Amino acid sequence: MMRSMFAAISGLKNHQTMLDVTANDIANVNTIGYKSARTTFKDSLSQLQRGAAAPSVTQGGANAAQVGLGVQLSSIDNLMTGGAFQSTGNVLDVGIQGEGFFTLAPDNTNAGSATGLRQYTRAGNFTTNAQGELVTQDGFYVVGSPTPVTPPTGQQAITIPPKSSNISIGQDGAVSFIDQNSLSPTFGTRVVAGYLQLAKFSNPAGLERNSGNRWVQSSASGPVQPGSPGGDFGLTVSGVVEMSNVDLSQSFTQMITAQRGFQANSRVISTSDELLQDLVNLKR
Repeated sequence: MMRSMFAAISGLKNHQTMLDVTANDIANVNTIGYKSARTTFKDSLSQLQRGAAAPSVTQGGANAAQVGLGVQLSSIDNLMTGGAFQSTGNVLDVGIQGEGFFTLAPDNTNAGSATGLRQYTRAGNFTTNAQGELVTQDGFYVVGSPTPVTPPTGQQAITIPPKSSNISIGQDGAVSFIDQNSLSPTFGTRVVAGYLQLAKFSNPAGLERNSGNRWVQSSASGPVQPGSPGGDFGLTVSGVVEMSNVDLSQSFTQMITAQRGFQANSRVISTSDELLQDLVNLKR
């Protein structure tokens, strides 16, 4: 069978993957904190037809003659650039201006344990549960620390007691409120419930995607570097959410490129089939 047909089949498969990645980006164009992806290819094995020859006194030498055997997927890169802020006016909506991810824990016990399972997100559309604990829309606990130092001295869930008033979140990650519990010694005063804890990685593009706008650490991302907003970490901005960083014009261009690449490879298969048909017709 012809090598061109199998090379074209590899082109079909990989351009389909490129289209899948682009379609996912377009589908998430309005997803809070979403990071777009990029597909890259690399050539596959090449069959050597003639080896290279070194020049001599009488001859100038010759380059190698090779026939490529198709394309393969090189990488699907996560593009971790920041998205634009969208103002919401909701005090529990928080964006990160700069580097870092919010740290999440699956339950309250893990939120207070430095060794608990951690996930990370740039989507700061938080809310509170029935106990007043700061959580994501999926119920993951937002991890905080009692003091604004880097690295944090402790980890805890952030609790805002019910009926508290004047809730605010500062640029240093401080979550505070006015205590409205008449039986509390801090009644009528502003109390800091905790400080949002951020996380950085030496290679954030190496994080693995999880569902629900969450990321998990991988061997490629490097170890987590916990810290508080400010300094080497970004600042927290209340009342806004970070929008998707998908560039629609770029995505549509990639979609057209994937479509034309798929189309061209399908033409190669049709042409190879016609050549095979002519070869079979030699025997009548």
